[in-house]
Amino acid sequence: MNREIIVGEEDGIRIDRYLSALYTELSRSYLQKLLKEECVAVDGKTVKSNYKVSEGERILLNVPEATEPEILPEEMELDILYEDADLIMVNKPKGMVVHPAAGHMSGTLVNGLLAHCKDLSGINGILRPGIVHRIDMDTTGVLVVCKNDFSHNHIARQLKEHSITRIYYAVVHGRIPQDDGTVDAPVGRHPVDRKKMSINEKNGKPAVTHYHVLRRFERFTFLECRLETGRTHQIRVHMASAGHPLLGDTVYGPAKCPLPNLQGQTLHAGVLGIRHPRSGEYLEVKAPLPDYFVDLLEHRL
Repeated sequence: MNREIIVGEEDGIRIDRYLSALYTELSRSYLQKLLKEECVAVDGKTVKSNYKVSEGERILLNVPEATEPEILPEEMELDILYEDADLIMVNKPKGMVVHPAAGHMSGTLVNGLLAHCKDLSGINGILRPGIVHRIDMDTTGVLVVCKNDFSHNHIARQLKEHSITRIYYAVVHGRIPQDDGTVDAPVGRHPVDRKKMSINEKNGKPAVTHYHVLRRFERFTFLECRLETGRTHQIRVHMASAGHPLLGDTVYGPAKCPLPNLQGQTLHAGVLGIRHPRSGEYLEVKAPLPDYFVDLLEHRL
């Protein structure tokens, strides 16, 4: 779809900034992508993001029609811990992506759920049907998926209120001397590496993690972590900031995992407790530690 703009008195403004202020529904990064793909012309000539506009110039912006990818149901074995007409609570295995995204359009939990139950809530769009919260690809454990918009809205509200019970199990580097502790530090996007999160006092959101030592090993500690909040990568960032990054976490910890054949961070979402959206009763579901985690604790640490 073509859009034509005649520049007013905004002399000297970069064209990506000018267009993002004009079309607030388009992100600046998306506009920069269009500029790179030569979808923007000024007086008939394509320009780059750093081009500065002048009064009277004619800008032609070509925004391609949005196309929605088809998400296909895939028959797969799912470890369903609880299911009713409103909810499914699933024990996600290690290495599985929760919902389709660039580079992962198949083999995700959503693909399997679409084959299992057909109907999922549509609030989060075609790529994330039913998904109200996520856990990382290499994190195992329980998460709740909503079958309809009614339940989705209720669970989303509980997430916002921080009233959901979420207990994780983790193995971290080092021997933590105290039995209990709390990390209370805001988590936000890393100021330099946009793929990572970090302790961000200026732009982060409040985040609180309580931990309890379950067992100490020579070089590692087995923890129970209870979340007050649920920020992206919260436990991984908080424990790394405390000097005890998760075992296997090469993003926030050592670049090389000290144990061979261990894939990704050693983190398991063991307990999830919610108020059922229909009955209002408390519902708590537990996911047992996966085999690889048990083997670590019994034989490899």
